[in-house]
Amino acid sequence: MAMIEQFRLYADYNRLMNARQYAAVAQLPDSELRGDRGAFFGSVLGTLNHLLVGDILWLKRFASHPASASALSPVIEMRKPVALNEILFDDLAMLRDHRVALDALIVAWLAGLTDGDLGDALAYESMSRGHFRKPIASLISHFFLHQVHHRGQITTLLSQAGVDFGETDLVEIIDDCPI
Repeated sequence: MAMIEQFRLYADYNRLMNARQYAAVAQLPDSELRGDRGAFFGSVLGTLNHLLVGDILWLKRFASHPASASALSPVIEMRKPVALNEILFDDLAMLRDHRVALDALIVAWLAGLTDGDLGDALAYESMSRGHFRKPIASLISHFFLHQVHHRGQITTLLSQAGVDFGETDLVEIIDDCPI
């Protein structure tokens, strides 16, 4: 499987897991959604917001690459978050709507990239650690792994609140090979 095909699989997985996660989170009482649960970003709502913040920041960086600029133009118009713990949306329905739109954008962006685009480097500025220039393919891997990391935290918080998230394995959406 070509690397871009792998990233497209991750984008589909990401969209599916986010949809399932928001459906599971919607079952929580408000106190469980907003209460500080000791996670990196405090609450379930705080962690969901952090995922959106991180995605917006990375997609803005990816949009600076010529092969990504057109597909990611809606992200360029978005306000840049000012902190990793910023609460962009205090309302779960609004947060979910933005998540769904961003996930569709991620899928469309990767549909337009080629393996050749993945060989380039991307120069960017971190919020706190300076300037970097790193391989795009590695940064896209980081982008998806960051989401998996924090979704795993939310899955744990859901479990602690008595909500069963269900299947989370990527293997669920990997096609079978012919015999």
